[in-house]
Amino acid sequence: MPAAKRKKNEHVRTRKDHANELAEDYVEAIDDVISEHGTCRVVDLAKRFGVTHVTVNRTVGRLQRDGYVQTEPYAPITLTAKGKKLADASRHRHDIVERFLIAHGISADTARIDAEGIEHHVSEETLKVMEQFVKKSNA
Repeated sequence: MPAAKRKKNEHVRTRKDHANELAEDYVEAIDDVISEHGTCRVVDLAKRFGVTHVTVNRTVGRLQRDGYVQTEPYAPITLTAKGKKLADASRHRHDIVERFLIAHGISADTARIDAEGIEHHVSEETLKVMEQFVKKSNA
């Protein structure tokens, strides 16, 4: 593949990863808040992400449009089956990346923070290798 086309494909994947990143963070946070408190409201997400209610409402609206959440005005936010699946997958990727970093001597706090960014951009191929490494190192 010519270098110019390879570069274009790399940027397309990165843009797609960025587009999915916000949805993944939000559905994972919604799932966490529901697990911790029984329900999730806009105010919970605004506090968690340090953003305004307006920002959360816009994002939740997009998530609802895309089939990840259900909500009504002034009602709690719930995950659809599609949203729960995305939250679980995102959490799984985060866990693998975090454990991989810790296995390489990164402190737990730094690994947790770094994994938050890496999890959204790691390819399935790389993630599988990371997971195999973690399994071998824990055996």
